[in-house]
Amino acid sequence: MQKPNTMALIKELRERTDAPMVDCKKALESSDWNVEKAIAWLQENGKAKAAKKAGRIAAEGLVSAVADEKGAVIFEVNSETDFVAQNNQFVELVNKIGKILLVNDFTTNEQALALKDENGKTIEELTVDATATIGEKIAFRRVKKVSLSDNQSVGAYVHTNGRVASLVLVEGKDAETARNVSMHVAAMNPEYALVSQVSEQELTKLTSEIKSEIENDPKNASKPEKIKEMMVKGRVEKELAKNVLELQEFVMDSAFKVSEYLKSKKLALIDAVRFEVGEGITKEESDFAAEVAAQVASATKK
Repeated sequence: MQKPNTMALIKELRERTDAPMVDCKKALESSDWNVEKAIAWLQENGKAKAAKKAGRIAAEGLVSAVADEKGAVIFEVNSETDFVAQNNQFVELVNKIGKILLVNDFTTNEQALALKDENGKTIEELTVDATATIGEKIAFRRVKKVSLSDNQSVGAYVHTNGRVASLVLVEGKDAETARNVSMHVAAMNPEYALVSQVSEQELTKLTSEIKSEIENDPKNASKPEKIKEMMVKGRVEKELAKNVLELQEFVMDSAFKVSEYLKSKKLALIDAVRFEVGEGITKEESDFAAEVAAQVASATKK
């Protein structure tokens, strides 16, 4: 029987799975040097590894937003390091998940994780397999889907580094203009799309504070009440513009507010959503100097 070209097989398996070389060699040895069996071995044995990695914090990764004529999805897939986030296998996984999400209906993360690809594998299984072969915890974190009615458009934008993505939904048919506003959302990170989304409590508090400042300013003592009311309204709007998309100056043309820009294109803002990699995740802070000192101390004792 001809001896297999072990290095060539290890190289092939590594290229196909991105698994560490040591794992590729072990998988092939356990599978009689059959590449297909070795891939299955990596996936099966990787489940145990993935379970061990489940408690790790994955705060890096990529966000993505994809759209078609029926709607759009924006989602986040995490890894433990930024290095892995640039790994071809990880990027391909994110692209594959995007395609699955776009053509299926779901409302929750749990339902999204149960969606299957053309081979019958769920998104959850795909992330487990990726954890096994890449060697870091890979996690599908969150997703939002937008479905379009007859007279609506959605603009999807993903920044070149894959760390920020956004969707903008508008009334009217003009996806290109919606995408322009989506780029604004990615850059400016507004907290709300519309003034109507700001809570009544927050709005009342802001108005009260500004009104008090204006009333207590000696320079305004002789001004008519109507002028003071206009001053309050203008100050409130200016303050809201820091966090409300429709009131912000449009980054591509500061002569327009976002709502005015859309109106000039015969569109109206409905909603917007923005995802940034790792936002809201508490990352583990490591003291590198302390780690090195501890290792040196340990080695010295030996």
